[in-house]
This record gives sequence, C-alpha cells and structure tokens, in this order.
Amino acid sequence: MDAHPVHSHDKHDWQEAGYADAWMVKNQKRRERRGPLMARMLAEAPFAAEAPLRVLDVGGGYGFVSEAVLKAFPQATVTLQDFSQPMIDQARAYLAPHAGQMRFAHSDLRDPAWSKDLGPFDLIVSAIAIHNLRDLAAIAACYGAIHGLLVPGGWFLDCDHLDEVGGNAFHVELIGQAGFKTVVELPGDDDHTPILKAQA
Repeated sequence: MDAHPVHSHDKHDWQEAGYADAWMVKNQKRRERRGPLMARMLAEAPFAAEAPLRVLDVGGGYGFVSEAVLKAFPQATVTLQDFSQPMIDQARAYLAPHAGQMRFAHSDLRDPAWSKDLGPFDLIVSAIAIHNLRDLAAIAACYGAIHGLLVPGGWFLDCDHLDEVGGNAFHVELIGQAGFKTVVELPGDDDHTPILKAQA
C-alpha cells in the first residue's frame, strides 16, 4: 500500500461542537451542487422506490445523505453512523421529521468493533467521509466491515475524494479484496468525487 500516497491534511476536530456547527453551515452551502450528485448516486441503487430498505449511512454527519436516501426511498429505515457526537446531535435535529425511520450509531471507523450490533442492511451508502480515515489499512478494514454488514447481494454506494487516498482504481481493487463480487466506477462531479458501486 505504500506505493499509493495519502495526502496529509490538518485533522478535523469532529468532537468539538463549535467546529461541527461551522462544518454544517459550510456544507449546507454546498447543497445545491451536492444534491444532484447524491441523487445520481442513489439512482444507482437497484431497488424499487417503495422498497422497505434497511440502509446504513457511513460517516453520515449532520444527515444530508440520509435525507437524500429517504427522499429516494420513502419507506426505508436508515441508520446514520458517525464518529462525532456533535454531528449526530445535529443529525437528530435535522432529521427530526423522519425520526420514526432513523437510528443513530456513534462509533469510530478505526475501531474494529465499530460495526458490531449493526445490520444486516440491504444498502450501505457513504459520501465524502471514508477518505477522512487517511490510513489505507483502516480504509481497507472499513470496506471489509461494510461487506460483512450487507445481506447477500446487497449494495454499497460510495462517493468520495479517492484521489486523496490512493486513487480511484486502487479503491476499486480494495473493495474487491473486501469480498465484493462486482465493483464499478461511475462518474461523479469530476475525478475528485467518483461514485463506486459494489455488490456483496
């Protein structure tokens, strides 16, 4: 894995409420651009709109992706996972109109036990999140855990800044090594945010 560079960035302070609040404001300003991207990603989920899906949103932050899931699949139940308790608190408030369809999981993707007691899921989604782990071994382990949470034939959709953590092709390979039988790279907004579609 050393042949695939990981760019160094300042660490995010996800546990600090003020930082999380500022991040939410910043990201809400991106809604107009990222909304169509999320809709395009979720259009790749091969399920009927009325399907009562069980969905996991990995690194779901304040709930933007979970909201898009519920718009695409109104009968879904969604578990939002995040490392940041302040983000989860924001998500509870932001997604309050969908409270009956939401669950929340506070866990660290670097912890091998993060997926314990979760699942199974029909669909797992993530957007602009997993790259924040920065460590390729941790990312590979995360993909393995995601595979383990899916029902046989379930789907994983990920839109992320993969160029910052080894490149698109490398992550297609990692996801395949995690046990997924098919992995497809689809265009996102640009090369910086591709969509990866994988079936367990």
